[in-house]
Amino acid sequence: MKVTVERAELLKSLSHVYRVVERRNTIPILSNVLIRADKGKLSMKATDLDLEVTDSIAAEVAPGGATTVPAHMFYDIVRKLPDGSQIVIEGSGDRAVLSIRAGRSRFTLQTLPESDFPDLAAGEMSHSFSLPAADLKRLIDKTQFAISTEETRYYLNGIYLHAAGKMLRAVATDGHRLAQVELPLPEGADGMPGIIIPRKTVAEVQRLIETGEGEIAVELSAGKIRFSIGNVVLISKLIDGTFPDYGRVIPANNDKSLVVDKKDFEAAVDRVSTVSSERGRAVKLSITGGRLVLSVTNPDSGSATEELEVDYEADPLDIGFNSRYLLDIAAQIEGEVAILKLADPGSPTLIQDKDAKGALYVLMPMRV
Repeated sequence: MKVTVERAELLKSLSHVYRVVERRNTIPILSNVLIRADKGKLSMKATDLDLEVTDSIAAEVAPGGATTVPAHMFYDIVRKLPDGSQIVIEGSGDRAVLSIRAGRSRFTLQTLPESDFPDLAAGEMSHSFSLPAADLKRLIDKTQFAISTEETRYYLNGIYLHAAGKMLRAVATDGHRLAQVELPLPEGADGMPGIIIPRKTVAEVQRLIETGEGEIAVELSAGKIRFSIGNVVLISKLIDGTFPDYGRVIPANNDKSLVVDKKDFEAAVDRVSTVSSERGRAVKLSITGGRLVLSVTNPDSGSATEELEVDYEADPLDIGFNSRYLLDIAAQIEGEVAILKLADPGSPTLIQDKDAKGALYVLMPMRV
């Protein structure tokens, strides 16, 4: 195999695939990236057995061939080569090494045979649809923060994507907060199974659609999902579990409406939480008439208060929240005004963006 390729193209393509590879692997082949050169094209594939990413770029190929090399080392070599350089990659079938040349730099890497590399065969996909990258990016951006990291409740370790009537809905929750975002159901998604996309897969898709441009093709079954983003194809297993009935925790009868300026509220929470303890992070909201007083008391370091003018016409209320969770939700509000629908100090609060439809957040209170 002999391949000549431009450094910037190779680096960009490698950056799409190498991140899938775990730094520590008990199975040596999983530390490698599969390189296949054929008919003017160089394709690269990496997998961790749950997630597989493939990308391909144009290259001068004569002759073709395939092998596998350590992914992180290969990426670091290409990254450190001079910008604009032409990279020549050569391998021979009889020796288990791959040579990499650029300018005066020479590297040889140990290889493992292509035949050992696992294939995460996608199998039959029951549903397929496409949606704008910007829409998929919004679904992920606005729910990802609420994904649980608690491994015991594995069914919460991802985003629950499902059809809800005429809408495609994404939901994530960690038991303390919940995020729900929806958009019109794309053609072909009707009747799709409810699926839980794992946290690592969500993060990789998010990186691949950073620009939010173009269309994304999505194919899925009850067990796997495939995203096609330009030349990149990502296949992932889905979390095999049942997502809880999240609708039960979304309050429907919260009758106290607090309307705040999003920027002012976010900045005030951030300021007063400076003195909160790392463990508690509690901030107290005292609401009376058109006045909101935010306060934090930390027996070890001190206290802080800040007052805001708000729109509130219900009975006076004192309620506490985790300041970090409040800030995470405030960061998702696109418009200038946030609406907090409250009930009492012990019940979940519904938070909505006054301007952006299709998104809502639920936050459980804390004792303060």
